[in-house]
Amino acid sequence: MNTHRFLFFIMSVFLFTAVNAQKTMDCMQLLTVNENITTVITASEPVRFVDISTDKVVGDQPISNTIRLKPKEGVEVNRDGDILGVVTIVTERYRSQYGLVYTSRPEEAVTDKTILLDERTRYDNPAVSLSTEDMARYARRIWLSPSKGIRSSKKHKMQIALNNIYSVGEYFFLDFSVYNRTNIRFDIDQLKIKLQDKKKAKATTVQTIDLEPAFTLDRSPSFLHGYRNVVVIRKLTFPDDKILTIELSEKQISGRTISLKVKYSDVLSADAFSRSLK
Repeated sequence: MNTHRFLFFIMSVFLFTAVNAQKTMDCMQLLTVNENITTVITASEPVRFVDISTDKVVGDQPISNTIRLKPKEGVEVNRDGDILGVVTIVTERYRSQYGLVYTSRPEEAVTDKTILLDERTRYDNPAVSLSTEDMARYARRIWLSPSKGIRSSKKHKMQIALNNIYSVGEYFFLDFSVYNRTNIRFDIDQLKIKLQDKKKAKATTVQTIDLEPAFTLDRSPSFLHGYRNVVVIRKLTFPDDKILTIELSEKQISGRTISLKVKYSDVLSADAFSRSLK
């Protein structure tokens, strides 16, 4: 008798776990939408993937952590309470789902929705080896670390210096500083990381590849005398005839530009973060 009770208990636990591992429309949070209102959904971290299960609703992603939704106009007549579909949002570390319910009254439509903690399901995204939050934490610690003074260059009474290079997982963290020895504020236009030919022969063009940073610690628009930043790029290798360049350009009219060439030997000697900055 006790054995039968124990087996029944075990089967009940498995059944309860299986049922709770599934999610249906009945237990999904609903968002009311209207064709005249844009519904904005904001995540706490970059959104990597969005799926809208129906062609009755259109959407886009204007910035990394925000998506916009709106029912299509003139597709068919929707009635109040109709379930138009489901939107699935996958970030670096979680996913969330919402049922989209039609309302004919614009004042009832959700205009601004923030994904709350209890609406997130943990998700180990295989495309993300290092989250933006982790990058920010590492970058702040590197920013506070002593400079190793790897190399520097000067121009326009300014100096740019490579302080450190650290390797974390699949990424390089480039730590650099800029010193302005004039009293003219430097208004930042662009910060570029480029891979380009080391030498230019006559009648030839320099091949340049712009590398998109995975993360930039400091997004200050300007500085007067001192500036330090940590930029994260994916690990890369390049031949001896190429060179990695950090370039900071100023807005017009002054238009000053200062750059620093990083040799491959500098990259090869990058420190492992876990060993150097515990």
